[in-house]
Amino acid sequence: MASTHVAEQILRGQSSLKDWQEELYKDFHSHPELGFHEERTSAIVAKKLNEFGFEVHEKVGPTGVVGVLRNGDGPVVLMRADMDALPVKEATGLDYASTETFTDENGTTTPVMHACGHDVHVSSLLGAARLMSESKDAWQGTFIALFQPAEELGTGAQAMVDGGLANVIPQPTVALGQHVMAQPAGTVCTHEGPFLSMAASLRVTLFGRGSHGSMPHLSIDPVVLAAMVVVRLQAVVAREIEPGEFAVLTVGKIAAGTKSNIIDDHAVLELNIRAYDPAVKDQLVGAIERISLAESQASGSAKEPEIEVINNYPLTDNEAGATATVAEAFNGYFPAEAIAHYGRQTASEDFSDVPTALGVPYTYWAVGGADPEAYAQAKAKGTVTQDIPGNHSPMFAPVIQPTLTNATAAIVVAASAWLGK
Repeated sequence: MASTHVAEQILRGQSSLKDWQEELYKDFHSHPELGFHEERTSAIVAKKLNEFGFEVHEKVGPTGVVGVLRNGDGPVVLMRADMDALPVKEATGLDYASTETFTDENGTTTPVMHACGHDVHVSSLLGAARLMSESKDAWQGTFIALFQPAEELGTGAQAMVDGGLANVIPQPTVALGQHVMAQPAGTVCTHEGPFLSMAASLRVTLFGRGSHGSMPHLSIDPVVLAAMVVVRLQAVVAREIEPGEFAVLTVGKIAAGTKSNIIDDHAVLELNIRAYDPAVKDQLVGAIERISLAESQASGSAKEPEIEVINNYPLTDNEAGATATVAEAFNGYFPAEAIAHYGRQTASEDFSDVPTALGVPYTYWAVGGADPEAYAQAKAKGTVTQDIPGNHSPMFAPVIQPTLTNATAAIVVAASAWLGK
């Protein structure tokens, strides 16, 4: 394949990047930043892209960075990496583990960790950007390196769109994205069609009537009301969603009351739903609204529940043609044992907001980051879920190699499928 030959030419210099890229990764891992606060990360990214000869645009939505490398006429490939970390206290014990904290406007301090591998994504895309800039004789077209803030908030991609992304880049031919997963490092997986679920978080406020704990007969107890709502919600997926359809409805938070002898006048639930089918998502939302209202009425509440959508994640639905192109390129470059099938993932992403807004096809793949030997042992024992920390775990720590090398190569190989001369 011609694109394989092009990728091999570009990747000839990859071994010389190894020490530089690993140190860069450790630095990002040690200094994580929460969504829309990625100032340090963005500054490093912009500095590196400038060094590589990219046309650099900073503060695109508001901490996003975009680098454009023009190399003659031809296709325009956009590759995205997300930059933000999570409010998680790291427990990996690594010598480059994060000890960072963040204090919000209310004075609340939380630990911060790269518990989802976004440090891998940034380091890999910077590595690929450097290789593309150093091998311009091997390819033709335009390579766009997009570094997105606030993926964990579900609003970073749209913020870049709203911040004028389309005005600072040429119209892409295709948009690409990847994510490191708790799968064996060195493997790579493409998936046509729905790959990551759509998701939404909702806040439900249920209203009762407050009273003294010794006088419950004078109250409408919102704790009991909330408990009944939670119990009823557990039957939605089991009894209302067609068997074989994917759906998740999780009550992640219940808050009510301030003291043991006070019956409060309201309770708050926070819920998370996920689906691959928009109709199923609508069905879940409808069930939440119906059950919350019905239980409120059954309890004698004088006020209907308030339901607020906290965040929304779009469906990541890989376009068939783009996915087939990347899959063919991966099959031509990586050994057969590296091509994996992870299947659909229940996690969610906002990456697709960018190509959807730009009106271009996209595909999004996964690379493994778990120690291959440890993964194989856990799989043999049937203890993968217990022994291999997943994304968002305080123990999540991709092995540096071959994760970085593989993730960087995947970007170059995929881009070369369009940019190969």
